[in-house]
Amino acid sequence: MISGSRTCLSFPPVENALSEPNGLLAVGGDLSPQRLLEAYSRGIFPWFNEDDPILWWSPDPRMVLFPNELKISRSLRKTLKKDHYQIRTDCSFTQVMHACAAPRKGQAGTWIHPQMVAAYTMLHEKGLAHSIETWMDGVLVGGLYGVSLGKVFFGESMFSLVPDASKIAFVHLVKKLQCWEYGLIDCQVKTGHLASLGAREISRVEFGQKLDTLINGSKPGSKWHFDRVLIE
Repeated sequence: MISGSRTCLSFPPVENALSEPNGLLAVGGDLSPQRLLEAYSRGIFPWFNEDDPILWWSPDPRMVLFPNELKISRSLRKTLKKDHYQIRTDCSFTQVMHACAAPRKGQAGTWIHPQMVAAYTMLHEKGLAHSIETWMDGVLVGGLYGVSLGKVFFGESMFSLVPDASKIAFVHLVKKLQCWEYGLIDCQVKTGHLASLGAREISRVEFGQKLDTLINGSKPGSKWHFDRVLIE
């Protein structure tokens, strides 16, 4: 583990990450677009409290979803077939981030503080960070955001104000990524919520190998539009 400077964009090798706490790799640096893109391309992400220095992580194992392994429960499939919601993309990115940052049961604070919101909004403006949003009766009720590089989507956080709202957005995201031939969705660390949707853990080594293949030849970003998504 090292303390990063504000001028050097390089990170130490991910195999240098600590096993306890799992994945802590580096401390310091900044959240410039250049540094964030360098981090994500190597399977590293920032996660830290507002009053702490920036902490960079590369956990082992890594929770991922291969788009073709998406699982949709019978009850969720029924919900998806209803017409009571609308899916929008990149319409209210900052609003989605703020909603993800709202206090949750059992949590004392949030890691999605103003510094993080500003940093990812900059990536959004460059067409590299995206929000997938569930709206009902003109109100944003759920969604998620993350970073897209090459054929990889790096999920960051999601929220729901009504049952299944984040799952609705997530399923539409995965279905569209299947159409776009994405190979991987990074879920970072294991949760029961993501496991129920088909996500599973792989080793850091395998994760890095996937990134090397799928991010190669990454093109400039642009705003996303989900013109048509089929929910079977």
